[in-house]
Amino acid sequence: MNLYTIRMQDAMARNPQIRLKSESNFLLNKNEHIAVVGANGSGKTHLINMICGNAPLNKGSIEYDFSPSNSNLAYENIKSIAFKDTYGAADANYYYQQRWNSMEQDDIPTVGEQLGKDLDISSSHIKELYSLFGINDFLDKKVISLSSGELRKFQLIKTLSASPRVLIIDNPFIGLDTPSRNLLQKALSRLSHSGDIQIILVLSMVDDIPDFITHVVTVDNLIVGEKVERSQYLKQLTINTDKDCFEKLESMINNIEEDFEPLKSDDIINMNNITIKYGERTILKDLSWNVKRGEKWALSGENGAGKSTLLSLVCADNPQSYACNISLFGNKRGSGESIWEIKKHIGYVSPEMHRAYRENLPTIEIVASGLHDSIGLYKRPKPEQMGICNLWMDIFGILKYRDIPFLQLSSGEQRLALLARAFVKDPELLILDEPLHGLDTWNRMRVKFIIESFCKRKDKTLIMVTHYQNELPNSITNSKFLKKNN
Repeated sequence: MNLYTIRMQDAMARNPQIRLKSESNFLLNKNEHIAVVGANGSGKTHLINMICGNAPLNKGSIEYDFSPSNSNLAYENIKSIAFKDTYGAADANYYYQQRWNSMEQDDIPTVGEQLGKDLDISSSHIKELYSLFGINDFLDKKVISLSSGELRKFQLIKTLSASPRVLIIDNPFIGLDTPSRNLLQKALSRLSHSGDIQIILVLSMVDDIPDFITHVVTVDNLIVGEKVERSQYLKQLTINTDKDCFEKLESMINNIEEDFEPLKSDDIINMNNITIKYGERTILKDLSWNVKRGEKWALSGENGAGKSTLLSLVCADNPQSYACNISLFGNKRGSGESIWEIKKHIGYVSPEMHRAYRENLPTIEIVASGLHDSIGLYKRPKPEQMGICNLWMDIFGILKYRDIPFLQLSSGEQRLALLARAFVKDPELLILDEPLHGLDTWNRMRVKFIIESFCKRKDKTLIMVTHYQNELPNSITNSKFLKKNN
């Protein structure tokens, strides 16, 4: 029997769009569990595509030994969850705001219906997975209406239930609340010690490597590095902070000229006894919330507690907002103002927004679409507006991708583009729903600093959702925790 499970030697992909710079080697020995780490856009996904056999080779070879499996085919023994699966991007018909309108569509399956179709729900293995991830709590929810964290659990259940020989997960802990992250880490650790499965984690946060990982492979600038033991990697790991870069960023943000009419009201959001239901399920119940101009809010709660639903009411994306007692920027909702009059004050980024951007437009057009709150660019910006778009792309470190089609960027680079889109009109209200999803360690530091610097500007109001306390800027003044309705 071979001592390896996967051996890739001097491999080079055929397609230049998914090609690493040089011939690549990768070795997964029996009983090893590997973390593939690297910055956003470094080439991690290219490597995984080659390992899975999804990138035909122009040269080199890949050999597999999945024994004791009866099959030696990669697609039967390697199962992967890509970053995009958090957003359900495989559904090409998904459109922005669909989650909030899904109750109007009878043909969309519930979680229970979808899993019942794909899995043997009577098996003890599946029941154990259901219990582990709390799937029973949302079996009756339509798949399209799941929160990003719930969707992550759904994808994990489907993949783990296939009992693969090799399991590959891209950024496994994003979108999960703290209890769910702990559960997943324990589950993966238990699986890693079972001897039945080997795990490859693709991580953007190089300092977030679980204990069960035995080895680390670094991908840097489209070049695959040598495999090293986890302890050795962590011993030599250094994370540089570029103080000169931060000073430059702060200066660039401070020098942006204000170009909007000041708000007349000190009340940004005023909600009184809001209840949101989908069928028999209550998402928000008797919720009241008042946000004043200049306040900085941390919005938190477990997966499925209704954080994104609450924000959809603020952003005028949820049709149920018309039936609720809500005032935005001093105007009662439904009193005659249009969605666009509301949105012109708001800069917004969220998992739902990332999921909706499937148009392969030049990245500068994605950023510029934030000027008029559209998904595509339907109104050509003025030259001075394009200058502002270039400035924010420079602030977020993605100006070099200005003319590259959005879908050719890595997921982390896409997130940076959508963040630039949220900031581009210098909004009075900034709503950031898990903004650091999928960003590498350096970019997380960079974006956190940008948020902090932006919030120092006069009368800026912030609402930020994150499951990581250390991601919140120091300027947070208020917090709201949502409890899940059973």
